[in-house]
Amino acid sequence: MLNKTRPVASIAINSVALNPVQTTIIARYYALRVALIAENDSGSKPKPGEISLAHHGVLFLDELPEFSRHVLEVLRQPLETGEIHLARASHERRYPAQFQLVAAMNPCPCGHLGDPRQRCQCTASQIQRYQARLSGPLLDRIDLQVEVPALPPEQLTAQTQGESSEAVRERVMAARERQMARGALNSQLSGKALEAACALNDEERAWLAGVLEKLKLSARAYHRVLRVALTLADLQGEPKPTQPHLIEAIGYRQLDRMLKGT
Repeated sequence: MLNKTRPVASIAINSVALNPVQTTIIARYYALRVALIAENDSGSKPKPGEISLAHHGVLFLDELPEFSRHVLEVLRQPLETGEIHLARASHERRYPAQFQLVAAMNPCPCGHLGDPRQRCQCTASQIQRYQARLSGPLLDRIDLQVEVPALPPEQLTAQTQGESSEAVRERVMAARERQMARGALNSQLSGKALEAACALNDEERAWLAGVLEKLKLSARAYHRVLRVALTLADLQGEPKPTQPHLIEAIGYRQLDRMLKGT
């Protein structure tokens, strides 16, 4: 861990962090330059920026489409390899960057698209340009893409009891132990090892291939779906993912489907 800003008492099941005390880095688009990669990026002595400071922790990007296209595309390398590579004429640097990315965005510039209580003020072209700021290759690397609708006041004030944090933690720890028993966390499995762990039968493979073709998902997204499905099975104590796990994993790729119109 390169720096601490806030302790987090949770363990990311798909991260490589072994210590439950992790780093949380909150990056804001209006204050962020290429420093997201490395401070003094253009200087002679680069040093780790926000991406590497979130190593083994959480990197939170609020209002994701408002970040520059360059910064968003730079995220692709660490999300894939777990490190940042900087090459200059006089030197070359590699920084560790194995983090859990958490991002938030509005559905449109005004924020009211799909809101039953307030009318969206954006034109179709404004919405398209806003959503197009997120490239397909970047979305391919985001495992969970979930819409969080605004809750009405009666739901916000309702006295509901959900699963306790302690119970969730126990399930996550048990799932993590299951993954380590296979030799690696799900995020660290190679494509071949991942498919072996999922052990899909012919019927499941054919069904999944048809869904991927219909939704126009890439090969990278296919492996992301498998990782999420395997994690869901681990959380439920199942030896391998089944079709319900695959359906749920695909359901978490909402931005893919929205931007591709599928």
